[in-house]
Amino acid sequence: MQIVETTNEGLKRGYTLTIPAKDIDARIDAEVKKVAPQVRMPGFRPGKVPANLVRKMHGEALHADVLNNAVRESVNDLLKDKKLRPALQPKVEMIDGYEQGKDAELTVEVEVLPEIEAPSIEGLTLEKLTVPVSDEQLDEALGRIAEGQKSYKDAPKSKKAADGDQLIIDFTGKLDGEEFEGGKATEAPLVIGSGQFIPGFEEQLVGMKTGEDKTITVKFPDDYPAENLKGKEAQFDIHVHQVKVEGETKIDDDFAKSLGLEGIDKLKDLLRGQLEQESAGLTRTQMKRQLLDKLAADHDFDVPPTMVEAEFQQIWQQLSQEVAREDDPAKAMEELEAERDDYKRIAERRVRLGLLLSEIGQANGVEVSQQEMQMLLQQAAQQYRPEDRERFVEYVRSEPMAQAQLRAPLYEDKVVDFLFDKAEVTTREVTREELEAAIEAEESAPAPAAKKAPAKKKAPAKASAKKADDKADDKAEDKTPAAKKPAKKAEPAEKAAPAKKAAPAKKAADKPAAEKKAPAKKPAAKKAPAKK
Repeated sequence: MQIVETTNEGLKRGYTLTIPAKDIDARIDAEVKKVAPQVRMPGFRPGKVPANLVRKMHGEALHADVLNNAVRESVNDLLKDKKLRPALQPKVEMIDGYEQGKDAELTVEVEVLPEIEAPSIEGLTLEKLTVPVSDEQLDEALGRIAEGQKSYKDAPKSKKAADGDQLIIDFTGKLDGEEFEGGKATEAPLVIGSGQFIPGFEEQLVGMKTGEDKTITVKFPDDYPAENLKGKEAQFDIHVHQVKVEGETKIDDDFAKSLGLEGIDKLKDLLRGQLEQESAGLTRTQMKRQLLDKLAADHDFDVPPTMVEAEFQQIWQQLSQEVAREDDPAKAMEELEAERDDYKRIAERRVRLGLLLSEIGQANGVEVSQQEMQMLLQQAAQQYRPEDRERFVEYVRSEPMAQAQLRAPLYEDKVVDFLFDKAEVTTREVTREELEAAIEAEESAPAPAAKKAPAKKKAPAKASAKKADDKADDKAEDKTPAAKKPAKKAEPAEKAAPAKKAAPAKKAADKPAAEKKAPAKKPAAKKAPAKK
């Protein structure tokens, strides 16, 4: 094989490879001898078909397979010979096609990883902010559970329904005097003021009493999901079976037992554990962002543009999906476009930090074990239909890039934990509000020019969601381009007509690694099965 370097600029490398025709023919001859014993042809005993006939019958398919194998091995030999560490799959193309019996000439373009000196980890200092769980927090958590376990008792027949009361109703919806599908229910519970039904429905039930009938008129929203109902005025015949008022909920042993627990002490222990876990998650986020900010401030090196673009596209796709669910998608997209450069800088920072953490891990013997990799693979396979899981596992095992994508989040977490162990850590107790404020401050620091949505208090991501959040920078600079409104409450299925549905957020599917571009005809490449 002949190798000629054509490009050597920054992290870009380009080569022309020539695979002699005699080498390709030798490979084909070896393949013919290998398959000949299995070939069956009328007039010949099994395994006795002449090689020239085998080549004539199966030559085109054998040639395509041999050529692709030769190209793949040649590219691998090139990387090994030149000691190249590709950032992504090399781009391989045939020069002016290929004709059988002639040399195969191809171009190889590849971006390589930069040479990074593993930074010294001596003298690293971090501040760990912790939040002790207070009795007040515990009481608030108990109160939220009790709020979700409200009980209602029958009110006197003379009681007029008010905000917060529960009504047991029958309703029948009509358009132009005709009932429509999904607009009818019997003995349906509805709490006035819950926002469970479309605007204008619940408000008109205020003042009704047990046994009373009433016809109300409401207008379906213009964005209502049912095409035959959106923007239409409808009448609903209402019958109130019972007006109920909220009963007193005592947080005691009986309350805990109604939840399937031994008593109130057990419920408090469980809640305290959950609150401590949430606080620990926030503390880790704060420490990780602090650590990565220190690393980012001390290291600046060129990163492969293709890796940055791939990371940016992933960020942009996720944000575009969020924008599409805004009340005014066009305006939200305009705001997002104004911040495109900010997100490109975020993508570059993520790639740089990912490479830096990888270098630190390799220099210090951090590894993901085979057992851990197997667990990751099995967990990822659960996202697919049962009949596709084995094919997904085979795909990942055969694709090094797919394995790297699967391994990366856990590997980076292990490197971060390694650095936590090496750092000098001082601990300071703060309130949850102070901890969240510290996270927000670190989050906004790398991109001060970008707009930020109002801060929201939320629990840390669960373990199953860590893959999305714990990237190279733990999404430290993630920003929402337009403030999100609270999702509307979805309704029970049997009340599909009067209740307004909220569209569920769609999760962007992870894409498998890009496949090599085939220089010649080849069988269909393996692809990861579609997620369920």
